[in-house]
Amino acid sequence: MGPGYFPLLIGAIVAALGLAIVVKGLIAGEVIEFGRVPWRALALITAAVLFFGFFIGRLGFVPTSAVTALLTTLASRRVRPLTALAVAAGLTAAATLIFVVGLQLRIPLAGPGF
Repeated sequence: MGPGYFPLLIGAIVAALGLAIVVKGLIAGEVIEFGRVPWRALALITAAVLFFGFFIGRLGFVPTSAVTALLTTLASRRVRPLTALAVAAGLTAAATLIFVVGLQLRIPLAGPGF
């Protein structure tokens, strides 16, 4: 048992549970109508993930996390801009405390882009 054993085991368990849910759904034969596709949310969340991946090395953790949290918060039509800014600030502070301070990950807070 090496260092990859536990993630492999968890992945296999999750895959088996997912397969069981699919098989149960196919056996039941129920047809569920899907509603309207939330294209705005889909686009903003995808853009947020891509933004984080591309810019974490260039901008640093704090600015990238703030923009990512802001984009994902604005994916909902019910959130007002001031609320989105407050949520983004809170999530950025929490993520910084958890990952940089608590777990001591060596992620630059501000990158060379600043």
